[in-house]
Amino acid sequence: MAGHSKWANIKHKKKKEDKRRGKLFSKLSRKIAVAAREGGGDPEMNADLRMAIQKAKDNNMPNDNIERAIKRGTGNLEGMTYESFVYEGYGPAGVALYLDIMTDNRNRTASEVRHILDKNGGNLGSNGCVSWMFQRKGELIIDLNEFEVGEEELLLEALEAGAEDLDYGEDEAVVYTDPSNYESARENLEESGYEFKSADLAMIPDNTVSLDKSDAKKMLRLMEQLEDHDDIQDIYSNFEISEELITEIEAEEN
Repeated sequence: MAGHSKWANIKHKKKKEDKRRGKLFSKLSRKIAVAAREGGGDPEMNADLRMAIQKAKDNNMPNDNIERAIKRGTGNLEGMTYESFVYEGYGPAGVALYLDIMTDNRNRTASEVRHILDKNGGNLGSNGCVSWMFQRKGELIIDLNEFEVGEEELLLEALEAGAEDLDYGEDEAVVYTDPSNYESARENLEESGYEFKSADLAMIPDNTVSLDKSDAKKMLRLMEQLEDHDDIQDIYSNFEISEELITEIEAEEN
């Protein structure tokens, strides 16, 4: 169970859906507003805004919320002014952490993120300390319980759609694309009838760090607290936890 793509499978079991959705909508609104401010309010002319809107729609965010976020970004509605940047650091067992941040107060956010890391066996690092361990890719996750398709067939369809690679697992398949081909590959696969559990640009680790039970518990606790922080848009990491260990930890907590 690798750090980024599988974190969603863990966290939904640990949070109430209404609380999670409210926080998610807030983060998506920020993403849309920043994209609109930096590239204009027309999604046809602004790829970042177009993808932010698509991500909001993927998560069933109402159109009224999307429109308000765009207007805040373009200055047609009053609201907070957010800046976006990246924090890099480490978690338990030297796990790499790459955090996409959007905040209206950089100093406050730095202090709060540093506190979360410090109390959970991690630390904030300098710019570039872990980014070299990741590659930005398009990531399209298909639920194999919803779509019965073999690995070879899906790989051929993905490559024809413009993807680069496929990670085929027991319950889900992850299609990877070059960032420049992400939107077209997604559209081509949707035209072939596929829907996605998750679809976005992501930072994919070149290698992973396998965690034992003690470090896995610490890492999951850290991920929950980072996820809860309003200013952290996305968390990318290179930890790996086996399915068996996840099940064991969940049994102990319930």
